[in-house]
Amino acid sequence: MKTRLGSSDLEIAPLVLGGNVFGWTADRDASFTVLDAFVAGGGTMIDTADVYSAWVPGHRGGESEAMIGEWLKASGKRDQVLIATKVGMLPGEGGEKLAPARIAAACEASLKRLGTDRIDLYFAHQDDEDTPQEAVLEAFASLVKAGKVRVVGASNFSAIRLKSANEAARAAGLPRYDVLQPEYNLVSRTKFEGELQDYCVEQNVGVVPYYGLASGFLTGKYRTRDDLSKSVRGGRMGDLLEGKGRAVLDALDSVAAETGATLAQISLAWLIAQDGVTAPIASATSVVQVEDLLPAMTLTLSGDQLDRLNNAGI
Repeated sequence: MKTRLGSSDLEIAPLVLGGNVFGWTADRDASFTVLDAFVAGGGTMIDTADVYSAWVPGHRGGESEAMIGEWLKASGKRDQVLIATKVGMLPGEGGEKLAPARIAAACEASLKRLGTDRIDLYFAHQDDEDTPQEAVLEAFASLVKAGKVRVVGASNFSAIRLKSANEAARAAGLPRYDVLQPEYNLVSRTKFEGELQDYCVEQNVGVVPYYGLASGFLTGKYRTRDDLSKSVRGGRMGDLLEGKGRAVLDALDSVAAETGATLAQISLAWLIAQDGVTAPIASATSVVQVEDLLPAMTLTLSGDQLDRLNNAGI
């Protein structure tokens, strides 16, 4: 069931567990049960970031990493999972964004919170046009050389910047960005499809998209204006309802009737089937939600079903 992540030496199951909810909408008990259920169901990679969940009043960032660290210690499952985290959105010691000193300090802080000696996949969380790309890559290279980071990835990079960074890495003999984490789902396709997707396929850059379920929209939870009050995220869904969202939900409903799969499973299976995509990221706050996500890893959609979903989202 595992797939190699781009040209890196990491092999992962085709679904990544998003850690943004840990220590936020999932407390300790909920986080631990979700993590246990994900691993028991065949999941292998957990994705987090140092900035999770600094947006919550009273939080400073690092809450998700700390929760995952507690679980790793309590469960003894460090060698059963791969940990991905990020640097670049949480300012602190060493500066901001991808300043080399910030990368070094942030890595140490993440390792401490996670209670581990290595980060399997370390992402630049966003591009930093104020810092020379070679300097950024040299900072990551130092971490790789020290054994603190195994593989380096980029999140929220444009095609032009990802290309130029990897060209700089090749010219200088530095580790390149082997993995990309873009926003990508059935109702948000323009940030990845086209030049960026083509580059990842051509250069064997592994892709692990975030917002795989469009913050819950693709579960079918939001179908009318009245549904927008169901959660704190509901306010974002109005534009989707007015746009192509309804057509996508109709297509998902049709495929669900044919397969017996849930809308979430179908949405994630569609992502897994896209060129270049290794594994989408999805979050869960309960075991029930985890159990709804896991079957996506083995769900195969027909060519006709994929075409209908593709056309609905255009």
